[in-house]
Formats: sequence, C-alpha cells, structure tokens
Amino acid sequence: MFDADQIKQLKHLIGDQVEAGRAELDELVGHARAIRPEVRVIKPRAATSVALMSSDGGNNKIAFNPFYLQVVRVVDSNGKELCLEVVSPIADIDALSRRQFHEDGSPRTALGKMMHGLGVERLQDLSPMMSGKSPSWVQVFRDLCEWATLYDLICHRDYAVDTLIVRDGLLRSKIFQGELFVKMGEQMYDAIDRVARHDRRKVWLVGLAKRTQVLEYYRLAISLSGVFDNGAPCFAKVPAGMLEKAYQWEEYTRDINDDSPGEKPKFNFGSMYFVRFGPYSGDPIWTVDIMSRQDKEAQAIFGYLQADAVAGFPIPLYPNCIQQADSFSRVADLDMDIIEDQLVDAVRGQVGEDKAPVIDALRLASDVAARRYE
Repeated sequence: MFDADQIKQLKHLIGDQVEAGRAELDELVGHARAIRPEVRVIKPRAATSVALMSSDGGNNKIAFNPFYLQVVRVVDSNGKELCLEVVSPIADIDALSRRQFHEDGSPRTALGKMMHGLGVERLQDLSPMMSGKSPSWVQVFRDLCEWATLYDLICHRDYAVDTLIVRDGLLRSKIFQGELFVKMGEQMYDAIDRVARHDRRKVWLVGLAKRTQVLEYYRLAISLSGVFDNGAPCFAKVPAGMLEKAYQWEEYTRDINDDSPGEKPKFNFGSMYFVRFGPYSGDPIWTVDIMSRQDKEAQAIFGYLQADAVAGFPIPLYPNCIQQADSFSRVADLDMDIIEDQLVDAVRGQVGEDKAPVIDALRLASDVAARRYE
C-alpha cells in the first residue's frame, strides 16, 4: 500500500499531468460544442424491429485439450436460428470453404450466399485473416458468419411490413479483403432499394455499439459542453473532425460519398451518430451507424429505435430487440454442458474402447477440481 508521503506525491504528480492536458480537454469541449446546432430531438415511432447478433465468444468456447471448439451461433430477436457452425483452430479452412456450397457450386449457407454474391469461392479470398496462420481466425470466422446472416436477411428475404434491422456493432469492419466490404454494403443497399420499388416496403439497416473509441474519447467533453441537455431524446451526426481525432484510418471513418483526395473508405458504409434515447442528461449516449445512403431518413430511424429502447431490459434505454437477440443466442448452462459432453464422447470414440476409461477419469478429475471453487 502507498504510505501518506507517497499518496501526497502521487496527488501532485497526477495534478501536474491533468493540468498539462487541460488544453487538450478545452479543444475537445470546443469540438463537442460545435455539434450543438446539429442536435435534433427524436420523435418516437412504432415499427417492427429485427436484430441479429452472434453469441459472445467468451460464452461458447469449449476445450478438452488438445481439442478446442468454437460454437458459432447467430440468432435474431425472435429466437430464430440463422446460423450454426462448429470450428476449431486446427480445422482445414479449404474444407470449411467447400462446406458453404453444394456439390453443384450453389450456396448452401448464408456465408456461401455472401461469398457467391461477392464473387469469391474461398474464405482466404474473403478475408486475409482466414489464412490459418493464427488461431484467432475462428473469431474472424464468427464475425464473417454474422455479416453473412445480415447479408442474407437483407438480400434474400421478403418483408410484409416496414422493418428496421439492427446490428449489434457498427457498420464498419477491417476483416474483409480489399473492397469487398464496401461491395457488400452496395449490394445490401441495392436489395433495400429493390424492396422499396417492388414491394413498397421500407427496410432500414443500422449498427449500434455500446462502446466506441470516439465516444470514449469525447465522453467527458460532451458532458461538460452540455450539448444534449435539452430535456428530450436526441441525436447528432458525428463530425468528420471528431472521427479524425479519435481514429487513425481514413478508410474506416470516411463516408462513401466523400470524393475528396486521400484514402477511400473500404472498411465502412455507415454514417456515425451520437444518440441518447432518454430525456435526461444522465441517460446513456450510444454510437449508431446508419447506412450512408439512408442518411436522410435518420429522424424516422431513430424514432423507431427510441420506441424500442424505452422497453429495453436489463440494459436501460438500449434497444430491446438487440437484448432479445443476445438472450436467445447465448450458449451457456445446460447447452454448454451438452456440447462439452458431446466433445468428450467424440474424443472417447477416437481413442478407442480400451482407452475410454482414461478419458472418463480425466473428465471426472477436472469436474471435481472445478467444483471445489464453486
């Protein structure tokens, strides 16, 4: 523990550093105040909301060394399963690529449909991170499956009513090869436009993140400036200057309609907003991406989201449709026990009947050790 003299010294050192950073804070507050004229009050609306997300990677890792499995499961807010895969870091990625297609080459899965639409046949051509050189490719595969189900939901489904589709996360990604991410966004917008023309139905796509670098960087400045202190749910577009201050990649922050010189956007097809769904200054502020080509419909989109967020539980003033999808998609408790039992049974089958008691003994020893700390 620090003694009294050390605490006094720390107080002075911390105070000196904060004083040195005061100019930076004043600059950030100035940036935040600049968005005050752009703040708009949200007018609530009613709509059908659909969200999709994959289960948290921390909840669906199963290991019985040296075997390690990642269960990829994507579920929408109605509880409908959209994707189910099981992969391992030692899996054959070429075989995994072929598994997305039928023998005649037609897509078999949502990921296969996205690959076909983007003109690639191998996962390695879809993402440079699918090379297999790092075990982390299984997490990238999970993200690709989530984007694929979103792509399938928009490009290959019919809608009887106007629908808001909500992704848990921004409409930005750095896992795709070259221009494929922007190409995917263009195909999804074309599908949305086709639904509007042929079926007279509106489909909107947004991505909402609980935490983002730009919001964390400006959170204190936004609170000090009071730009959202208007007593109502509200939103404001994040200026390009704020994004440039918080992020170092132009291709991640630039709007797809930005024709100015420099690196073109290839990791982004969204326009970023700060949104507060509650009326009070202490209510949480979220970062939301709207498809750039749907920017003019921001008021309607946030009206639908606000109506859904008011019912949010257990996270207050956070879209309930995302929370429902999260609840349905979790792989835990009894489901996890069943998967672990299946893994152990598969290992027993591989080693043969004469060695099966060894596997059982290892599993029993592991369970006893774990129960000691429960």
